[in-house]
Amino acid sequence: MNLTIRKVIVLGSIGSILLLGNILLVANWLVERGLVDWARHLRSEYLTGTAITIIVVLLILLVSPKVGARGLVRRCPVCDHVLLGRGRYCGECGSKV
Repeated sequence: MNLTIRKVIVLGSIGSILLLGNILLVANWLVERGLVDWARHLRSEYLTGTAITIIVVLLILLVSPKVGARGLVRRCPVCDHVLLGRGRYCGECGSKV
């Protein structure tokens, strides 16, 4: 984890703490701007149960088939041991992954 990612995490944490501390102020501001009524209208008109089901199914089906090979958790092709990280060799049997 490099320094930039750490800075983003710290700033995001500080921002979320400030937002949660002033949640009533933010909620009242959203009501004044009319965003709450607009969101209710969008939900009632466009986000029906069928639409949400279709969106979830599409998200499940449209996953790249190479996600497992590039992920942080892999399996050794020889001994089927779980490999964490991007190591090139299996710690259990010593074979090259």
